[in-house]
Amino acid sequence: MLRRTLVVLTATAALLAPPVAANAAATKAEVLSSWTQTTVASTNAWNTARLDREPWASYDFDWSTDYCSSSPDNPLGFDFTLSCWHHDFGYRNYKDLGTFSANKSRLDSMFYADLKRKCATYSTITQPACYSLAWTYYQAVSIFGSLEAVNPSDVGRAGTLLP
Repeated sequence: MLRRTLVVLTATAALLAPPVAANAAATKAEVLSSWTQTTVASTNAWNTARLDREPWASYDFDWSTDYCSSSPDNPLGFDFTLSCWHHDFGYRNYKDLGTFSANKSRLDSMFYADLKRKCATYSTITQPACYSLAWTYYQAVSIFGSLEAVNPSDVGRAGTLLP
């Protein structure tokens, strides 16, 4: 009987007292990682924070962007600005933390996932051109580390896919 009472009391105490780790604030690296995954939930969480930065001010994130660098932000009318901003956010903040090299590949994959989700919002008639540009932009950052490597002729080739 005593053993049963102790088990019930211990279980009740465990339910009522939250674990210490749950109360600990996430580190900058943990928050950054949660916002730079390839999932839509991760992108949405980053975008929500971008729109309301005050709760995150103590982390001192770098929110600056040049969007798609010297490549068009809206190639052929496809709006890549937010995807490029998300990518800049990841690059700049991981560089600040000194862990860019370990995260670059995932950031580039995140960028490509963001671009493909954007392309999915366009009509099926224009999607092939959008996906072609998304692949071109992804390859530029993946191979060269910058969208400055996108050649205007690449945009032109994608344009041939439009009706």
